[in-house]
Amino acid sequence: MKKIILVFALLIGFAVSAQDTYYTTYSFVVEPQNDATIFKLVDDFYSKNKPEGVFVRLFENHFKDAGNKATHQLVFSGTQEAVGNMYGGGPNDTFALFLTRLNQHIKESAGSAMGRNIAFYGESGTRYPAQRVLLLDVEDTNVFDEAYNKFHSKHNPPGVLVYMGTSITGQGVGKANRWAIIGYKDIKTAIGGRNKLLTGAALKAREKAWANFIANNGGVTVVGSGMRILLGAW
Repeated sequence: MKKIILVFALLIGFAVSAQDTYYTTYSFVVEPQNDATIFKLVDDFYSKNKPEGVFVRLFENHFKDAGNKATHQLVFSGTQEAVGNMYGGGPNDTFALFLTRLNQHIKESAGSAMGRNIAFYGESGTRYPAQRVLLLDVEDTNVFDEAYNKFHSKHNPPGVLVYMGTSITGQGVGKANRWAIIGYKDIKTAIGGRNKLLTGAALKAREKAWANFIANNGGVTVVGSGMRILLGAW
């Protein structure tokens, strides 16, 4: 079995229209001495061979819970058509060589997933390299999605990217039926969190709305969390 199975790629990333965005992601373990090599291989390949209409991202899992052994994620996102076209490309010697070289520097696979984005708030043209990740077990997904959208449409501070979605198959399915990612411009801002970016009436309004969201979100439990750092985007 290959260490990382990118059979013409499953993907995740940023997009302006959340409902139209699908993703797949591959997680894997890299020894520290191979970090730079992995980045160079990914950068060299996708700088020249970026799939049309697809966003490609490479992340390092900087902070993670004990159940997450992955050190890196290679993730892509796009419309159903764009992602589907990646699968329909047929055999490709250049891609096969890229996988062979990549696998030589990966210790082991740590899971993969496919899913879709449900909500997106923030400026899509800005990069947010420090991203807090939450895996959620939601009791009533319809109630949660409505409450989540209501809160973030009014109370997401400037300079923060928030998006939420669900895994359709693969890693996380059966353990979490929703995930949320909060992107910040740097680790310092991520440590402080969103409330630190607001003051006065805006902060009080957000705190009040958050209390209402917690009380009326259909029931949710955080089953995993961490922070990933964006290494490269193509």
